[in-house]
Formats: sequence, structure tokens, C-alpha cells
Amino acid sequence: MAVLDEFEDELYALLENALPEGWQAARAASYDEGDQVQAATGADVIYAGWAPVTRRILEASDKLRFIQKLGVGVDRVDLDYCRERGIGVARLAGVNAVPVAEHTVMLMLACLRQLVKSDRRMRAGEWFKEEARLFQRELRGKTIGLVGLGFVGKAVVQRLRGWEVDVTYYDVRRLPLDIEAELGIRFQPLDDVIAGADIVSLHLPLLPDTANLLDDARLRRMKPGAILINCARGGLVDEAALAAALREGRLAAAGLDTFEHEPLTSHELPRLDNVTSTPHCAGATADNFAFVAKRAAENAAHYLAGQPIPDDDLVVKP
Repeated sequence: MAVLDEFEDELYALLENALPEGWQAARAASYDEGDQVQAATGADVIYAGWAPVTRRILEASDKLRFIQKLGVGVDRVDLDYCRERGIGVARLAGVNAVPVAEHTVMLMLACLRQLVKSDRRMRAGEWFKEEARLFQRELRGKTIGLVGLGFVGKAVVQRLRGWEVDVTYYDVRRLPLDIEAELGIRFQPLDDVIAGADIVSLHLPLLPDTANLLDDARLRRMKPGAILINCARGGLVDEAALAAALREGRLAAAGLDTFEHEPLTSHELPRLDNVTSTPHCAGATADNFAFVAKRAAENAAHYLAGQPIPDDDLVVKP
């Protein structure tokens, strides 16, 4: 099997140690496509997290039977070619839900309290306790609008319990009324969620019909002074329109873990004072990685043995 992503040695060891007895792993030397091809050559199984799985990589092995994503999104895998070749593709549904949900709430609080800006001023020797009363805001009493209510969205709801917030949501599949009541959330049409929330948080996959979901028109529907959180996929948002809304003060802040083109080399959004940004690491915790390794190995072993894997995980059937 081949691992296409660059991991620290300790994390790579966790992946190897979770493999069934007798399996051997080839490690890509870098994200250069040539190195990816070299690692994939002859592999029965490919592990890929952030690394794209292109047609050229897939063609490198005529033995390839299965691709296991070390996460949820499969938008960087050539699914059409996998179907053509009969290569199975699986994700790890819900595997990162807890760390991503925690990261989401952290970004909400960081934006409300202007944590990054305050930290920079403290490092510069400023003491601004009284001024902080003018710009720090509380989560209590806010309306949180969740766009998408899958594994992560539900985990966010659970973590917001006790914060005295009103939670609205939109999802293409509305929950039963009794489940909504149990969770303490209200369904609304997409544009109503966006227009009514103090904080809009995105929890959707990147698909043709969700690309640029928050375009300039929808960003203008958000409440003046609202906050946008995106720990899902960068392509869900028109980044130029978002930057304009933040520069002009129409939106108070944004907490961003994902961007349309990654990795970032130069980008306006992380340089704005009212943006708190992280490098697509919401789900990347040391606590969670051993669970990722275990789930990935179980799926791969079961698939190659002709045994079933969870329906929520299987994306492309042979």
C-alpha cells in the first residue's frame, strides 16, 4: 500500500503499526506528482489525506483496488476514473467530527474576543484592559446558523449546549421534528439561516452545487457585523467577495481553516486584522490520529477480503 501524504515520523509510525500483519507501506517522498506516482506504483491500496489522487497517479498501478481517504472529503480524488477502473473509494465518515467541532467553536470565540489581535498587541507591550470592553463580544445570546448538519454539524450543536445560544440550521435533508426538539435547534431555509445568524458556520462537502455557495449576494445577506466560520472547504465561499466584506466592515470577522487553493503561499484573507486563520488543521489532532489509522486499516483490510465496510464510508463501489 502507498501513503501519499507527508506525515511526521511519529504519525507515519501510527499508520504503519495499524496495518494488518504482512502489509508493507510505500511512503511518498513529497507532494510532487512524480514522487506520488513512484509511491503508488504497484500498490494495492492508497491512503490519501490532503494529497490529490489524480488520474496519472491512479494509472501508475494496475494492481490498485482501493483508495482510503484519511478524512471525509473526496473532492480531490478522480472518482470518475475510479469508477471506470472498478477501484473502490472510501472516506472515514465522522472520524474528524469531534476535533473539527471543537476547532469551530474555538474560532467562534477567537473572532468574538478578537483573540489574535489582542495577543499581537500584548506581545508588542500594550495593556488595553479597559479598551477591550469596547470590542470584545460574548457567545451568550447569539444566534448560530449552521449550514450543513452532518457528523460535524451535529457535534458542533452538542458542544454549544450550555452556551445560551439559539441554533438554526439548514441541510438538504431536514431532521425529524422530534430530533430537532431533542437537539434544541430550528430548521430554516438556507437564505433565512444566513440572514438571521450572528455567526454562520459552514459544514458542507464541496460539490458542484455547493461551490461558491456563499457568493457575493449571499454574503451581503448576512447581518451587519456577523461572523463567518469555515472549517469545511474553501471552495464553498467566494473568497474575493469575503475579503471585500471584511475590509469594508460589513462582516465583523471570519474564522477560516480552509481555502480554495491550498497550501497557501500568498493570500489576502489571513493578512486581514479581522481574520483568524489556521492551515486546514481542524481535524488534525494527535489524540485523533490513532483512531484515523485504526479505522483506515480496518476498511482497507475488510475491502480487500471482500467483507463489508460501513455504508457511510463507501463512496465508490467496484
